[in-house]
Amino acid sequence: MTGRLDRRAAVITGGADGIGQGIALRFAKEGASILVADYDAERGPQVAAQLQALGAQAVFLRCDVSQRDDVFGAVDLCVETFGSVDILVNNAYRGEGPVRIERKTDERFDDALKMCLYATKWAMERALPHMKAQGWGRVINMASLNGVNAHMGSADYNVAKEAVRAYSRTAAREWAPYGICVNVICPAAVSAAYRRFAEMAPDVAVATAAANPMGRMGDPESDIGGVATFLASEDARYLTGNTLFVDGGGHINGVPWVPDLGPE
Repeated sequence: MTGRLDRRAAVITGGADGIGQGIALRFAKEGASILVADYDAERGPQVAAQLQALGAQAVFLRCDVSQRDDVFGAVDLCVETFGSVDILVNNAYRGEGPVRIERKTDERFDDALKMCLYATKWAMERALPHMKAQGWGRVINMASLNGVNAHMGSADYNVAKEAVRAYSRTAAREWAPYGICVNVICPAAVSAAYRRFAEMAPDVAVATAAANPMGRMGDPESDIGGVATFLASEDARYLTGNTLFVDGGGHINGVPWVPDLGPE
């Protein structure tokens, strides 16, 4: 690798599996120090050890992103441990299976908004003073093709992820004078959520991958992590407020997503 992230410190929420883990691995190989913030107290330390084995400085913090103090604590620990927070990747999410929109409870919408919009807001506002003081920062927020393509059964998630995109664009506009770039990735990759979906609806998963213009789902490290590394680097200094569809072209005409939602 090229050392594009040497001397940079990153917080990655949901960094213990799937896309978050893939980004962490790529960042480690590019020289970044990484705080893995994740709810999974079993996998988290294992991933931190994996990053250390690659020669990176890495620590794990158990973090429930639906709790503001946990999110604040992740940013604070990054600064305490590595001396700065230069890169923020808001990726964590845990949800439930597909349910028809009319059966979505207020509680499910509240949970989705906390884990997506509010977790992103909390992490960004905690990191802002540090990034502003150093005149440099990179924020990479994960949204979803679910919201863009209005996939069935996940209205709460769709709404929350689209809220993240709106929040990101506004922050990009307000924070550009401070040298802080804020961008969004809508990924299509073999994430933890995708694996659960494939177990639940294997036929739909196969059809979804086949319908992708590139004929496959992305790899978290090589496909998503590579783009995240670009966004986190100096090469992306003039790119902000954008949504990058890192999906093999799946967004062009939409990808079929017709889960069995039960009787109407």
